[in-house]
Amino acid sequence: MADQPILDLPPVSEPSVVPRPVRSTPRAVPRVAAETAPAERRRGLLAALDGYMLLVVGLLLAIGLMMVYSTTFDWSFQSFGSEFTVFMTHVRNMVISTVVLLVLAFVDYRIWRRLAVILLLVTIGALIAVLLFGDDVFNARRALINGSFQPGELAELVVVIYMAAWLSSRRTQIRSVTYGLLPFAILVGIVAGLVLRQPDISTAATIVIVAGVMFFLAGADLIQIALTGAIVGVIGFVYVSTLGPDYAQGRLSSYVSGVSDLTEADYHVQQAIIAFNNGGLTGVGLGQSKQKFLNLPAPHTDSIFAVIGEELGLVGASFVVLLYIVLVIRGIQVARRSADYFGALLAAGVTIWIALKALLNIAVMTAMVPPTGASLPFISYGGSSLMVVMAGIGLLLSVARVRARQTLPRWSEQSPERRNVLAYHDRSRGNGGPRLPRPGRSRSDDHAHADG
Repeated sequence: MADQPILDLPPVSEPSVVPRPVRSTPRAVPRVAAETAPAERRRGLLAALDGYMLLVVGLLLAIGLMMVYSTTFDWSFQSFGSEFTVFMTHVRNMVISTVVLLVLAFVDYRIWRRLAVILLLVTIGALIAVLLFGDDVFNARRALINGSFQPGELAELVVVIYMAAWLSSRRTQIRSVTYGLLPFAILVGIVAGLVLRQPDISTAATIVIVAGVMFFLAGADLIQIALTGAIVGVIGFVYVSTLGPDYAQGRLSSYVSGVSDLTEADYHVQQAIIAFNNGGLTGVGLGQSKQKFLNLPAPHTDSIFAVIGEELGLVGASFVVLLYIVLVIRGIQVARRSADYFGALLAAGVTIWIALKALLNIAVMTAMVPPTGASLPFISYGGSSLMVVMAGIGLLLSVARVRARQTLPRWSEQSPERRNVLAYHDRSRGNGGPRLPRPGRSRSDDHAHADG
């Protein structure tokens, strides 16, 4: 009411300069918001990186360095005459992967939306090449160039990128069977089918699950998702139990037997449980594991979490799980605050992908699911898996960096702090029906923000 005169006061001389009326700031608007906008514009490249995510990834990499050396020094000495040879290979892979992470973090993630089709075609070509010219190891062809490159690992990340680009461009057609579900099923089926031909069931399952969750987040019809999931589940069970490789049938039968009697479980799982029992609460000490020498298969890759449980105990294993939980929470926050719809789906897809890989490895080691052969992200030995996961973190950092360097003030209606680009889906309308505009925004504004 500062603009109106106050009644019942004696007249006063009018000042020579009339001051501008003072308008109160709404409670929901911080008074310092306008002052923070110029500071955000002055942020440097390094200051815009997500420090919390970098810290968590750095801790996981440090744990990976310790555990890779602990699980490979004896093997390295016997095979190469030096206990550091395999470890230094892992260090080299980590350095290269860190460079890839930084490059992708400083490159605007929106460029990958335009290159998504090219990336997918190159990946499909690599999957076909590995079937024709790949290294045949244990009746499986999964790698090229003497085992140094696994196209299946790359396919997981490329499918996330392509799905984010495709789904963000089909926002009003996702619920349509012709333009949404059918092309989605064909695309995912082609990639997953090529991976199954290697055969690599765990990678194919990861691709299908992550793509399905992204399809759901993009606003797909729940009934379509439920029916498709049921069909895929039946096909997967029939493939594993009858049509798939012999090792898959053996793992499934041993898992079913081990549910009621742990002594009937897979040998790999039994040795992992023994390692956890040996570790107890605080572990036997770093480098003091006994299971890794003779009994535990692949202690530096698939079984590395069991070695963590034996050497660092329940406390160490729980700390590793906590780091993954923090990483997932941070990734979800990045997705929710993304500057555009493509970035939101990309961040969500990468987060779900990393979480699923970690969950599969930990679940196998604790006898919760059948053995899959999935590596533990950031910790297991392996060049392809480490580099691809670090590339995914680079994309996450890029999404967070673009959002942090925005010039819009935090209290603006268009600010990422006030928008949740993943939360608004009108699932009540029928297929092909009109999409309701977001509250306080026109349809044209909604599409403008979706296109970034």
